[in-house]
Parts: sequence; C-alpha cells; structure tokens
Amino acid sequence: MRINIIAAVATNRAIGKDNRLIYWLPNDLRRFKTLTMGHTIIMGRRTFESLPKGALPHRRNIVLSRGKAEFPGCEHYLSLEEALSHCQEEEEVYIIGGASIYRQAIKIADRLCLTEIHDIPEDADTFFPPYDDWREEVRESHGADERHAFSYDFVDYVRP
Repeated sequence: MRINIIAAVATNRAIGKDNRLIYWLPNDLRRFKTLTMGHTIIMGRRTFESLPKGALPHRRNIVLSRGKAEFPGCEHYLSLEEALSHCQEEEEVYIIGGASIYRQAIKIADRLCLTEIHDIPEDADTFFPPYDDWREEVRESHGADERHAFSYDFVDYVRP
C-alpha cells in the first residue's frame, strides 16, 4: 500500500482557520479530485464535518474518530493504525487531514502531494507538520491569475 498525504499549505505551513481551509484555489481542488478519485481517503472527524456534502463520491471514505458518531457513506475506525489494517496491499491511500491526522501519518507516509501557496495568512490556527527532511521529486509552478489570488506550486515529495 502506498500512503500519500495531500494538503494545501501556506509558506508558514498554515492549512486552516476555524475548521475551514484558508485558500480557495480551483486548480488545487481539481488536482485533489484527480489524485484521490477511485482511491481511499482517510480523514479526521472535523475534516469530515467540514465537507459541504459529506462523503466524497467515487472514493472509499474512512473517518477516524474515538467517538461513536455516524458518518454516512464512510467507514469509521478509532485510529490510523486500525484504518490502515483494513486497507489492501495494492490500495492507494490519501490522508486528507486534519492536522492531528497529518502529524500521525507523516511518520509512515511514502509521498507528500502538496500545493505550496506563496502567502502567509495572519490568523491561521492549524498547521501542517514540518517536512524539511523530505526530498522534492516534482514541482509545477503557477502564477496568480483571475481565479487564483496567490501564486502556488504543486510539489510532490518522497522520503529521502
């Protein structure tokens, strides 16, 4: 199984505020959909609750939560370790947030699929873990335009 982490991160590694994404970048959303479609996505409870329509279609949705809440259209496990034990060897898994799940997964992930946004938000309250020790594999740069307020790079990292 290959474990990928996918996130949009600001220059200071900010990823959210008040359980919401900081940035709305149509190309980032398109990339997220393209990469995760047909694969398994794993998220924390608050990330699931932030999805406007619940479970994401055409993906195996797994929610991690210690509570007994219902997550329509999703499998529910108590821990990342338990969720991964229910995944097949050939499965492509994407960790989609939030911060505490990223902190756990970065220790075992094979690849980071990041959108690095060239901005530092003033009031973020949620941050991606440090990844300075990962090796950059691919970078695709994009400038700001009428649909994207900030320049950004799609960057894939692998373990060194």
